[in-house]
Amino acid sequence: MTQTAMRIEIREDEAGFAHAERSAPLIEQAGAICLRKAGGREKVEVPLIGSLRNGRWGIPKGHVEPGETSRQAAEREAFEEAGIIGTAMERVVGSFVYTKDRTLLRYRVAVHLVHVKKDRRKIKWVPIDVGSQEVGQTSLGQIIYNLI
Repeated sequence: MTQTAMRIEIREDEAGFAHAERSAPLIEQAGAICLRKAGGREKVEVPLIGSLRNGRWGIPKGHVEPGETSRQAAEREAFEEAGIIGTAMERVVGSFVYTKDRTLLRYRVAVHLVHVKKDRRKIKWVPIDVGSQEVGQTSLGQIIYNLI
């Protein structure tokens, strides 16, 4: 887990007054937008994973382990959280930042596309346009929408 210490930053407003602001730690994560063709048709689907913590829909994501690239972490998280075996693209297709509940911790997720070879768990697959609207983070929805 990559984590930075909390910092206090001093900023000046337009009138020249100094204000102290706490800068929350930023933890790097990787996420996987998994894509598959629906039943041999031309329609593309993505799986949505329900959060156990807050019930919102999202994608498989989690910490990048020491010595692991974000691409490798995306493949691992796809398998661990959704039972998906696939190949992640090297290129990051987008990123988003979120916080968990009321903590000061912030998480930045580097999102990779994962082309599904096999899925081993029963999960909810939806058309990609529906997935872009149903995820819990607006910025993640925009990343998925941009893939359409």
